[in-house]
Amino acid sequence: MSGSPPPTGGFVRRVGLFQATAINMSQMCGIGPFVTIPLMVAAFGGPQAVIGFVAGAVLALCDGLVWAELGAALPGSGGSYVYLRQAFQYRTGRLMPFLFVWTAMLFIPLIMSTGVVGFVQYLGYLAPGLGQTSGDLVGLGVIALVVILLWRGIEHIARITAVMWTVMIASVLLVIAAAASDFSPHLAFTYPAHAFDLTSDHFWLGFAAGLTIGIYDYLGYNTTAYMGAEIKDPGRTLPRSIFFSILGIMAIYLLLQIGTLGVVDWHRMTDPHDIASTSVASAVLERTWGKGAADTVTVLILITAFASVFTGLLGGSRVPYDAARDRVFFRPYEKLHPRHRFPVLGLATMGVITAIGFLIGRHTDLATLIQLLTTVMVIVQALAQIVALTVLRKRRPLLRRPYRMWLYPVPSVIAFTGWCVIYGYADRNSPGRHPIEWSLAWLALGCVAFLVWARRERVWPFGEKEISEEFATGMDADPDTDPAAEPAAS
Repeated sequence: MSGSPPPTGGFVRRVGLFQATAINMSQMCGIGPFVTIPLMVAAFGGPQAVIGFVAGAVLALCDGLVWAELGAALPGSGGSYVYLRQAFQYRTGRLMPFLFVWTAMLFIPLIMSTGVVGFVQYLGYLAPGLGQTSGDLVGLGVIALVVILLWRGIEHIARITAVMWTVMIASVLLVIAAAASDFSPHLAFTYPAHAFDLTSDHFWLGFAAGLTIGIYDYLGYNTTAYMGAEIKDPGRTLPRSIFFSILGIMAIYLLLQIGTLGVVDWHRMTDPHDIASTSVASAVLERTWGKGAADTVTVLILITAFASVFTGLLGGSRVPYDAARDRVFFRPYEKLHPRHRFPVLGLATMGVITAIGFLIGRHTDLATLIQLLTTVMVIVQALAQIVALTVLRKRRPLLRRPYRMWLYPVPSVIAFTGWCVIYGYADRNSPGRHPIEWSLAWLALGCVAFLVWARRERVWPFGEKEISEEFATGMDADPDTDPAAEPAAS
């Protein structure tokens, strides 16, 4: 396939399976598990916190099957925007895709901001005297550097991502190896009384909080779906990159969580004055291999955190582009850089919101930031997208689907239930912060913005609905000329 820009001036398909999987895994792992292991332990009140990572993996796998089918069938730039646009246009015109882009412009940068918060936390291990103001300036500098590096063509970014993926794998494997070298089963598998009491409200509150933290750690398995227009052979590559990245990260997380609990007493992770509560991986390395090894691996963890922010903004900045190009979002977002073909305003806007989210996270707490971003994301993306899969199966049965969800609709039901649990328990797990209320307020503001935009554009409800059934049907696809028409291996 030619690497030159297409005649329409749009994106170029240059990202293959390895690079796509590396992009997903870099975004999934990043700083997440290194900063959330103590949060998970605090939520469950003991080493039974591993339940949270298992529950997060189950939800990620079930939701990943939704992404796999939709991404393979509708491989356009923007991910959920494309899927919601195609599924809900029949009844509500462009409302749902507009609301998705509206919420994505908030929750994607908030996810990235947690990575920068974690970066500064681990930097504090190397520079214990790092103050609040200095940490804020460092974090803002990291965000600025990411935006500068993304200000270039996708072929260069793919190579950078592959290098960062290698560093990420090295950092987690070194922590796992260090934990295995001084592993204590007594620490890892001695649970407090009533740890598994399923009749206790405390257990289920901890489970809901742990599920939220767990799925936050797995977020990113869908990064390449946002880049569908830049993926080679998307019918095969998108589903495989999702499966491989989830399974790989699941194995890494379980080894990391259990190994860490087998070296560092879990009580230390809940003490805000102990280094294990903010830099638990560094604490593991210091106890097992010494301060020099801990410093070295901390540097690798910082690179890993940087890589997660890098890949997250890479995929997220593509979301408003396709919407604006199709007149479903504000028109200035459709502009691509004249030379490097990346969305200029989308990248700039998300960089600014990431900076704001970082400052909020630094001056409140990381758990609150995670609760806020997940509640904003749940309604318009997670739940609506699961519904979209069913709607498209009924509305467009002839749509070419290189991959179909295994055991449909069971994974959809499990994913829908899991997201409802996360949303329903958000306020109880963040007392006084009101993440549900904030998410509903942002959604309501989005509805107002849509009405203002729709009136200006003269579209539904101020004009006719425009039904556009894009992408090939099963009758249109030619497997001899369209590689995406070939069935993906299951």
